[in-house]
Amino acid sequence: MSKDTIPVRQGEELNLSVLDTYLQETIENLPGGPLEILQFSAGHSNLTYQIKKGKWEAVLRRPPLGPVAPKAHDMEREYKILSDLHPIFPVAPNPYLFCNNEKIVGSPFFLMERKNGIVIDTSFPEGITVSDDICRRLSEVMVEQLVELHAIDYKQTGLAAISKPEGFMERQVHGWIGRYERAKTDEIDCLEPLKKWLVDHTPKIHESTIIHYDYKFNNAMFNQNLTEMVGLFDWEMTTVGDPLADLGVAMGYWNQSDDSELLINGLGQAPVTAVHEGFFTRKEFIELYAKKSGRDVTNLNFYLTFAYFKLAVIGQQIYYRYKKGQTTDIRFANFNYFVKNLIQHAANVADKRF
Repeated sequence: MSKDTIPVRQGEELNLSVLDTYLQETIENLPGGPLEILQFSAGHSNLTYQIKKGKWEAVLRRPPLGPVAPKAHDMEREYKILSDLHPIFPVAPNPYLFCNNEKIVGSPFFLMERKNGIVIDTSFPEGITVSDDICRRLSEVMVEQLVELHAIDYKQTGLAAISKPEGFMERQVHGWIGRYERAKTDEIDCLEPLKKWLVDHTPKIHESTIIHYDYKFNNAMFNQNLTEMVGLFDWEMTTVGDPLADLGVAMGYWNQSDDSELLINGLGQAPVTAVHEGFFTRKEFIELYAKKSGRDVTNLNFYLTFAYFKLAVIGQQIYYRYKKGQTTDIRFANFNYFVKNLIQHAANVADKRF
């Protein structure tokens, strides 16, 4: 078992015999022997598994259990995105196949390549001597890959056909406000003023690029000496939209040591960026992105405010599913406190500037 996988969580098992039969019928030259399966421990949304048969291995992605929001967790869309991006942006995994036969694993799913490297979340792997130089290089790589993604001409990819860049931020703000209202459980005092601020301050004109829209440290995989990114995962939210919205989301996930305890520990253990001083601050990340991309970031407080709100909505949707009994994962039991803290933090960020 690798560091990033665990035994399959109870209630999230797959029918190995049905899946094995499907793979044997679908994949040429599949080795013999038993089908082995483990689960990737990271992530709170889609279920992701490592499957192996002899020397053959792949990653299987499927939606979470229970009812899901309309248009969310679209496996076919993510498969198509990877099919377009992998040839020109190889840190995106190579997708192998998409299957919409729900009898195989209980939902549509797709298979993609299993990349190997180091994923860093709340700690560094054993044997790595952490230094300021390593932390700064990792920070630089995160900036560089985001700039590289935003430099791709989306009109030369299939994303042009499945995206609508015009009016992107207006749809985003109103869309995520609507998602929150549909999943609402608790009253939060500053929510209404925050919603109004977001609507009133939405940029009307913006550039359009391919955006990952879930760009964070534990969605990236690095080589063994931590000098290059070799994998970038979770492309479910990818679209064509405002690159500063992508930067804002990345910074919403990027904790630093002087953040509040609730912000740092909202999802459990503190991420490495808040523990080791060598990592960029958000300000340093934003400034290097501006330098390398040539983009004006003076309005980034809007995008960061929206990013915290968007993250709160995602947390609220997860908590709603837990409250309704649609998932029994105990990790989600206190997400309402995490959501309230993010809403309050977004309200505090709203009137600040970088």
